[in-house]
Amino acid sequence: MGWLAPEMLWALIGLPVPLFVYVWAWRQRKKTVIPFSSLRLLKAAQQPGQAWRVHLPAFLLWLMFALGLIALARPTAEITLPSDYRKLVIAMDVSRSMLARDVEPSRIEAAQTAVRAFIGKLPNDVRAGLVTFAGTAQVVQGITDDREALLAAVDRFELQRATATGSGLLFSISLLRPDLAIDLEQAIYAPSAVPWPNPSSPGSDRSAAIVLLSDGRRTTGPDPIEIAQRAADLGIRVHTVAFGTDQGVIPGYEGYSFFVKVDQETLKAVAKITGGQYFYAASAEELVSAYQALQGKLTLEKKQTEVAFGMLAAMLLLGLI
Repeated sequence: MGWLAPEMLWALIGLPVPLFVYVWAWRQRKKTVIPFSSLRLLKAAQQPGQAWRVHLPAFLLWLMFALGLIALARPTAEITLPSDYRKLVIAMDVSRSMLARDVEPSRIEAAQTAVRAFIGKLPNDVRAGLVTFAGTAQVVQGITDDREALLAAVDRFELQRATATGSGLLFSISLLRPDLAIDLEQAIYAPSAVPWPNPSSPGSDRSAAIVLLSDGRRTTGPDPIEIAQRAADLGIRVHTVAFGTDQGVIPGYEGYSFFVKVDQETLKAVAKITGGQYFYAASAEELVSAYQALQGKLTLEKKQTEVAFGMLAAMLLLGLI
């Protein structure tokens, strides 16, 4: 538990005062002689368990006073809330580095398996779309609640040369926010010249999110850090997954072998800028676990929430009692 106004907790020093006043007043009360027609009435009033009822209203009043003082400090608690996500775009790196077999059977096959499982477990109220990026980016499946269409789109992935991570982010933003009518060509070649809405807080848009998986460095297209800032200005969270090991190699392609190292730092920065979550997976099993963790991020959210209203409600209830 936390406090938004912890200095008000000093007011709790005054809690014993009403108790002392009540005890003093009870002892100083006047003794009154009342005639009774029968001793049975006195015996009934003096039965065990009856005396505490006399003090119950005073105790409830004191408890109201205590709750009121605590509420002044504006207590907060970490509460698990249902997420408001309704639209999700999965952005997949389909550059040729995904042919590397440092992850069995290959990076691309392991990624497809994990994404299929992820799509299959999406909540019913989440609509999703698919974007792929290599030398450029493209929408392979628009936003839909048709899970079969999404799974079929995963099977249509085609590997290409180069890695345009920033373009993948741009296409994902455009897919989530068609109302912006983003000029994608201008945004790719001159992102700073494209007009954007007034900035909002990162992660403030609770109706949309992007999950981006990549296994390499950007080799073309706009800077993903710059595009991530655009997403943050729109309040869109970008959860990133870095996939692969430092020993990734594409053997025998056109007579050459290429080392393909995942760019963890950029993906960490993208997630941090947008208020998203970063994951690293060096195996097929770890990738599945990362997507399972993302599943939880999309359906549940833990947030520090002020709970003073609950104490005020308890005060009203005690007052009624």
